[in-house]
Amino acid sequence: MIPKERLISNIFVALESVASNKVRSVLTALGIIFGVAAVITMLAIGKGAEKEIMSQMELVGVNNIIINSTQSSSIKNKSSDAINPSAQQKRISTGLSLADAENILKTIPGVENVSPEIIIDSKVISHGIINSTKLIGITNDFFNVFDFQFKQGGSFTKEQLEKGLPVCIIGNEIKNKFIRTEKSIGQKIKCNDQWLTVVGVLDAKEISSEAKKQEELGIRNYNQDIYIPIQTMLIRYQNRSLINQEIIFRQRMSPPDQPPPNYHQLDKITVKVASGFELTEISSIISRMLLRRHLEFADYTIIIPEQLLRQQQKAKRVFSIVLAVIAGISLLVGGIGIMNIMLASVLERIREIGLRIALGAKQIDIIQQFLFESVIIGVVGGIIGILFGSLLTVLIQYFTGIETVISPLSIVLAFIVAVGIGLFFGLAPAKRAAKQDPISSLRHE
Repeated sequence: MIPKERLISNIFVALESVASNKVRSVLTALGIIFGVAAVITMLAIGKGAEKEIMSQMELVGVNNIIINSTQSSSIKNKSSDAINPSAQQKRISTGLSLADAENILKTIPGVENVSPEIIIDSKVISHGIINSTKLIGITNDFFNVFDFQFKQGGSFTKEQLEKGLPVCIIGNEIKNKFIRTEKSIGQKIKCNDQWLTVVGVLDAKEISSEAKKQEELGIRNYNQDIYIPIQTMLIRYQNRSLINQEIIFRQRMSPPDQPPPNYHQLDKITVKVASGFELTEISSIISRMLLRRHLEFADYTIIIPEQLLRQQQKAKRVFSIVLAVIAGISLLVGGIGIMNIMLASVLERIREIGLRIALGAKQIDIIQQFLFESVIIGVVGGIIGILFGSLLTVLIQYFTGIETVISPLSIVLAFIVAVGIGLFFGLAPAKRAAKQDPISSLRHE
């Protein structure tokens, strides 16, 4: 066993050697510095992407199925209907409706909640402030499906829902923008030509900044929306399932190349499935049921957000692993650099090695000296690399807006790898130094 005093002495000799060759030591450590920094940065970007996907998954709901109204698929039988006009008259879809939502809830096992939505653009006026926002007609199931919490007030009462009273629940950003008093309940907000009384304020929801992905998954900035009972929307704003003279006139006057007016009563239905049921199977049942109810017109799309997000998560995880491997290669190159410099150092210090052996140093002392030197370079390079990688991660998030998350595990892993590389690649030069013949070494010029 090596005496403790001797071990400490060898460490100090190694430190003195590294300190006396500062430029060479820094250049040797550069590969480790950039490698560790790259590993930390790549893992932080990957972790940030994973966190963003998880936050999106919380917004859309893990067990949710989204049904969106469309009109493009309704013309698929246009050519055949032109041959047989009577068939065209028989097959006219009524579009997504409240009846569809009620039917899904009643007839399909495993469905916990169904949240229908009607979405229109609205001009909001309050306290002299005018702005545009989304006005959403909903039922109370909406808050259960998307797990909303209330900052003030609560959900709609039975009377408000059934009678279509002029009340609303507002998002957190709407409250901050339009209502200057602390208490929001009872305040009035004008949406288009209707005055609505605020009965609730939702807690803020963290929304991803990637608008394109939000649209694909049906995610809006819920903090900027105003919610009203769905009957209020149908009675006081619009009910697209009702045909009136204005709709007929608009359809008659619209150019032939333009799509027909939206005939769907609902814009969206969100179905929450009980845990333990297969989303794919239930979505297939919903699709067949809607196809039958809509007289074989597929004027809707069904999205399973959880599956899309899982695919994105898997792709991003693979991408992060690839980036980490590339960064690891740079660490490997840094280790090879340490070995090359240490081998060159052995050749430069043959006389010093011979002198130490002549003064009583053993082979293990020579091995420890050179091994400690490479480990010290690895440790210092690892620490600087961690600091540089953390700074680089912060700068990337600041200038590009890409969310990054530095995990303690990545820092520990990068540091251990840096020390391990110093130890591994310093072993060969250390053994070569210890095998030098002392007499030949003393004669070496």
